[in-house]
Amino acid sequence: MAYTEQHLAQLEEALANGERRVTFADKTVEYRSVDELKAAIAEVKRGLFEQAAATGLTTGAPRQIRVTTSKGF
Repeated sequence: MAYTEQHLAQLEEALANGERRVTFADKTVEYRSVDELKAAIAEVKRGLFEQAAATGLTTGAPRQIRVTTSKGF
């Protein structure tokens, strides 16, 4: 499923307000627990990151290049 920033904002707002019911357009989802709501937030964040990585808007983990030099043998 393609997630949007709006999905994430609505889930985080519900968590902040202590609600378990979230409405997206014409669909309403009621989560059984706060842990389930947190898992949904984590899933949406992961999906947004994957979408951004697939389109080239962000890279994966930052890279480090270490250069060492020495003189002699």
